[in-house]
This record gives sequence, C-alpha cells and structure tokens, in this order.
Amino acid sequence: MKITLVVATKETEQNFFKNTATGRSLSFNRPSYLELKLFSNNSRGLPSIYNQVINESKNNPSTLVFAHDDLHFLDYYWCDRLKEGLLKFNIIGIVGNKRRVPKQPSWALIDTKGTWDSKKNFSGVIAHGNEFPPKKINVFGMPRQQVKLIDGLLIATESETLLKNNLLFDERFSFHFYDLDFSRQAEQKNITCGTWDLSLIHESRGSFFTEDWKDSYNLYLEKWNE
Repeated sequence: MKITLVVATKETEQNFFKNTATGRSLSFNRPSYLELKLFSNNSRGLPSIYNQVINESKNNPSTLVFAHDDLHFLDYYWCDRLKEGLLKFNIIGIVGNKRRVPKQPSWALIDTKGTWDSKKNFSGVIAHGNEFPPKKINVFGMPRQQVKLIDGLLIATESETLLKNNLLFDERFSFHFYDLDFSRQAEQKNITCGTWDLSLIHESRGSFFTEDWKDSYNLYLEKWNE
C-alpha cells in the first residue's frame, strides 16, 4: 500500500521545494512509492485539507501522513519507520502525553500559565532548529508508547482506519487544537495513538497564547465541556 504525504504551505509549489524544510527533505529523499499531496499557496485550515484527502481515499486506500512544512526528515528510512509504527498503533505521532487533564491547553502543558506536565507522562523525541546539527534535541520520554495526546506536527495512520471509524478532523479548528481534538476523538472510538522514533527536526516551537490560539482554546473547552 502506498504512502500519501499531505502538506499545506503558504509557499508556491516551486518555492516549497526550495524554501521549506519538508520540501528540501523530499528533494533528496523521496521514495518512488510516496505520493505527495501538496496544497501550495494555502490559506485553508489544516482540518479542511486533511478531511479532503481522507474522503478522496475512499476508493484509493493509502497510508496517510499529515505533516507540517517545516520538518527536516533526517531518517533515510522514515517511510519504513512509519509503516512499522502502524503495526503497533492505529495512529502515530512523534511526541505526546500518556495522560490528559481537564482544560489542558497543549499536549505538554497542563494550564494556561505555561506549566509543563511531569516528564514521566511524556513520550517521544524531537529536535528543534533550522539546521543540522539541531540547536536542541528534546528527549521527552521513551518513544513507542501509547499516548492520549499527540502533537500535530506529524500524524500518520491508515486511511481505512479513519474511514471505517468515521474519524475526521474537526474543521472548527483551523490550526490550533486540531491535534488535541483529533487525539480525543480517537480515544472515544478506542483507536490507539502512540509515538514512534523517527528522526526529525522541527523548525517551529509552536505559537501559544495568541488571539487565534485563545479563540481555538475556548472552542475546544466548549466542545469537550471543560
């Protein structure tokens, strides 16, 4: 079964391969069985794009990988790694939290004061920076563990898993909180989420507490009655 990489970017298609980390990674390491669904010049919310691809896969099953455009793929065998991870979990990400608490504003934070959860609850490893070697490697915890919340920088699953269980991304969340909401939907449907050990550098460290973030947070609390 093929792998479909879904990426949205504000760049043009040509500039995506020159100016983004994900695009440059694909320029030198793109297996023949990898299909790229690139949404260039994008202004749509990620859930809307992701749901479009999920629905398009009804007659063309695939391993779906939803990824941000600022990822450096360091592992030559990253596609094989993802396939391996999906033999253990229905959905995999890179980093996540093994527990969830009420009003949690991020997979890693437990309140809006920016308080980090205990490291014992974390799973996964991710590097940050714009180059290799990265400026920092965050070892949150051992990977290959089941988690309740995963970070949306990369989410991989089988299209058939999502379609069979009617699991889609909530389009009320254009960017912030779509990953937490997706994780909780999966938990409700008894679909397992886990982290996997894939070598990546993420250029962004996230944007928290902006007005857009606060609006999405309030929607998230309202939806989940918190």
